[in-house]
Order: sequence, then structure tokens, then C-alpha cells
Amino acid sequence: MDSSEFAVFLQAHPSYVRTQILDDLRISEYARLDAGEQVYLDYTGGGLYAEAQVRSHHKLLSEHVFGNPHSSNPTSQAATQLVEGAREHVLRFFNADPNEYDVVFTQNASGALKLVGESYPFAKGGHYLLTFDNHNSVNGIREFAHARGAEVTYIPVALPDMRVDASSLDDYLERGQKGSHNLFAFPAQSNFSGVQHPLEWIEKAHTAGWDVLLDAAAFAPTNRLDLGRVKPDFVPLSFYKMFGYPTGIGALILRKEKLGILHRPWFAGGTITVVSVQGDKFYMADGHTAFEDGTPDYLNIPAVEIGLKHIESIGYDVIHERVQCLTGWLLDNLTQMKHSTGEPLVRLYGPTTTEARGGTVTVNFFNKDGRAIDHRFIESEANKVNISLRTGCFCNPGAGEVALGLSRVELDVCFNRPGHEQRLSVDDFRLCIDGKSSGAVRISVGLVTNFNDVQAFLIFAKGLLN
Repeated sequence: MDSSEFAVFLQAHPSYVRTQILDDLRISEYARLDAGEQVYLDYTGGGLYAEAQVRSHHKLLSEHVFGNPHSSNPTSQAATQLVEGAREHVLRFFNADPNEYDVVFTQNASGALKLVGESYPFAKGGHYLLTFDNHNSVNGIREFAHARGAEVTYIPVALPDMRVDASSLDDYLERGQKGSHNLFAFPAQSNFSGVQHPLEWIEKAHTAGWDVLLDAAAFAPTNRLDLGRVKPDFVPLSFYKMFGYPTGIGALILRKEKLGILHRPWFAGGTITVVSVQGDKFYMADGHTAFEDGTPDYLNIPAVEIGLKHIESIGYDVIHERVQCLTGWLLDNLTQMKHSTGEPLVRLYGPTTTEARGGTVTVNFFNKDGRAIDHRFIESEANKVNISLRTGCFCNPGAGEVALGLSRVELDVCFNRPGHEQRLSVDDFRLCIDGKSSGAVRISVGLVTNFNDVQAFLIFAKGLLN
């Protein structure tokens, strides 16, 4: 550690000293990072697990016998108890009243979003409204809406901060037809720019007669989502993004009053009470049971409760403060770097301050003549010094198109070229947009990021000057 630089950092961000518990935790539970000289800066892509989480889960599995919960024998009852205990803990963690909310376990946030898309009663006269700034799994719901005749509308985000013009939101919400089913979807935090969209939109949309889907996948790892204070109807999330382990488990937290409007397009094992082959009839189960297809991942779901307790033992205040301090330092230093010609090293897509933004920082690098450096080259060079970051558009094409200046006309020309009707490779797309950047570089800090990690990246970035 450069003690002089660290002293300057602490002068700019004195509250960082209150996050010492995370440095201690890194030594005791995440020592593999420093032992392997790994600089991990892809927390928006996936969180890291503490060794204690794995030990606790292994101990649970090695000391007990658990059977398929779709039965009433002793091992099945033991598994059921753990699964339902984890479900209750998820509700407590997000301060969601169990009389108001239910939890459906899914394989990830995308699985939760697909459940909403396939089950929501889109119909002619209805509307699906969403921001340009959304993950592809939220965008994908539009295909269910299109298929059933509902209107689909996107609300644009504007450079340089990549935020929605708040004054235009009311106009879009007024487009929902009364008496129809209208769904408004937006991310609590952008996985592209780090922008945190106002949670006040939820009640505003409810007042205008809309149901609300709040994508919390990028928000929940470093910010407290209090469902006692804000009340979206559908909340998808992935637990591995919050605490690294287990992967393959997510959840849809949904308001019970909305269960009645959701209709599955099929049934599966575990989702019904009675089904008949000869009678060609089936009866769906109540509540979350109707949405958990087949046998739940009953051996891994208990690890969710272990992970939630890990976050609780630290506290969101500490995690959030750490991320804010390091993000501020990263933004300030990265945006000040200039070539000898005066050209900035990076172009930032998103807010330049930590106000209403998370620890996701997305940029493109430019040479001394102002020409973009291929993001794939940046990743390749970072790999050589064990820096893990992310490049591309991060499954968020709307934000990417705005950030990279790709127009509707350019995209239409590309998509309508002969041979592009059914298949378009990434390389084909790069040729289509004729020299424009097709992606960016994302650096994201999280739970156990420290000053040295951010400083290592800044030193790497300085090496790209001139």
C-alpha cells in the first residue's frame, strides 16, 4: 500500500475508517484474494463468499440426512423445515410482512423474471412500460407482452448521467388504460451505469394504476431494500450476487394480492394439488408452491439463510459506506487522467459523483488522439495483471446503445441486412456499426473491496496513458 496515497484518500473519505470490520473480515474469511494476488472488481457480475459460509453449509450437510421435501417422511420433513426457514428469513431480511409478501425460490433473477413474464395477464389494451436501462431478462418480458397484444413502451435515459428525465415519467404513466393490466419495470440500480433510480417511482406508478416490477439484483448486494417502506409488486434477485454462495438460487418476492392475477401457462411436478390424465384436468396449488417447478434445490436453499446472516452480521451501513468511499476515489481519479495531448483517458457513462449511484463504474478508454481503445484489449491487458473486470454491454443493451451513441436508424439498417434476419454474430454486429464501440469496460466494487484493489486498477489505467 502507498501510505501517502492512502493518507490522501482518507482525507477525502474519512468515514472509510468506520469500515475496518471489512478489512478484518478479508483477512479471516477472504484471504484467498490476497494469497492469490487477485484484484477482483466484478462484484456486479457476482459476489464473493466467506469461507465461513461454506464451512457452515458443509457442517449442516455432513451432520444430517435430508430427503426430497415432496413427502412426509422424517428426512423430507427435515428438508422442508430448512427450506421454509430460509423462505421466512428472506422475508425478514427484506422487512417484508409475511401477510403481504411471499417468496418463490428460483434458479436466479432471470428465472424469477421469466415467471412474471409468462404468468402476467398481458392482453390487448394492456401495457408493458420499462426503462431503456434494464437487464435483458427484464427486456425479454416484452416478448410475452407482444404475443398477447399488449403495448410495449421504453422510457429513454439521457447522457451524461444515464438517468430518466423525471418530468417525463408522469406522461408515460398516464398511457396506462384504466381497467387493463399494466406493468412498469425498472432497476433499483443499473447494472450498466450504477445509477440508482428513485424508489419513489413505485408509489407514483401504483397511484396511476400500474403494477410494479423492481429489479433488485444489482441493488441488494450493497444497499438495504426495505419492503416495509417501499412496496413493489414483484422483486427478482440472485443470491450469489449478494454473498457469492450458493450459485443457482434466486427468488421472486411478490405481493400476495398479485398472486391471483398470475396464471402459469403450464403445470409441473410440485405445482399442483390434483391432476388427472383421463379426466384432462389439473388444480394448481396455492401461493409460492404453484411457481416452484419440480423438486426445489433443497440442499442448497439452506445456504441462502447462512449467507443472509453473514450480511446481517456486517450490516448494510458498513457495506454501503465502504462502497461509496471507494467508488468516489475511483471516479475522481479515473476522470482526471489525461494524455499529454490533453485528451481524457476515459469517457464515463453515468454519474461522476456518488450521489444516487452504486459501485458500478462503466467507461471506455481512449488514446492520445481521442480514438477509442477496443474494450477487449483492455480486458486482455487487465487479465495479465490478475485484475478481474467485465467488458461488453453487460446484458443491458438499452443503456449500452445510449452510452455508445448507437441510433435506431443504424440498428435498423444492420438488422435488416440480407442474412441478418435470423442470425447475427457479435463480429457481424461490429461490422454493422462501422467502427463504433460495441461495448465498454465495467469496474465494480463490493463487499470486501479495499483501497489496494482500487489503487491497483488506477495504476493499471495510468499505464495506458500515451
